Order: sequence, then structure tokens, then C-alpha cells
Amino acid sequence: MNIKLAAISILAGALVLPLAGHTAGDSDSDRLRAMAYVKDSIITTKVKAKLAEEKLASAVHIKVDTDNRGIVTLSGKAESQKEADMAVSIARSVEGVVAVENKIEIASRK
Repeated sequence: MNIKLAAISILAGALVLPLAGHTAGDSDSDRLRAMAYVKDSIITTKVKAKLAEEKLASAVHIKVDTDNRGIVTLSGKAESQKEADMAVSIARSVEGVVAVENKIEIASRK
């Protein structure tokens, strides 16, 4: 009987615990920002994955950032203008991307 009572008490406490963490300071905008951050991260990850799929030599040197409006910024260095243009094209093809800002520099050959 004591084991059942202890188990029920622990279960009830576990169910009530999330409610205790809820504060009046939580707002919809906080939750919306968190969802936007997840969406931005998903877009960034998809762009990086597509760059890797294409096996661009410069892919490891291209940084991908996504803002909360779906604008992707590509920066870093590419081996050629062709690779930079390809990276921009790949980024534009990803679902959720609104625009692409190209800040990729072309590496000078020595």
C-alpha cells in the first residue's frame, strides 16, 4: 500500500511540476521567437546539407546564417565565382528562403 501511495505521489508531483515552472512573464512573443529560431535553424541546416550534397569544394568555407524573416546570408570564401553563384542558387532553392544575401569572397589564387 505504501509503495502505491509513494508511486502516485511521485507521478502527481511530476505532472504538477511543469505548472509550477509557468510564470506570468511568459508571453506569446517569447514562444513565437523560439519557434522562429527553430525555423531559422531548420532553413540554415537545409542549406548547409544541400551545399554538402553538391560537393562544392568551397562548401566548408561558406558560412550560412538565416534571420527571422527567412533571409539567408552566405559569407566566407569560394574557390571561384562559379562556386559562389552555385551556392547562392542552392540556397534560393531551399523551402522557406525568402532571399539570399551573397557576401562570399572569391579566394585569390597564388
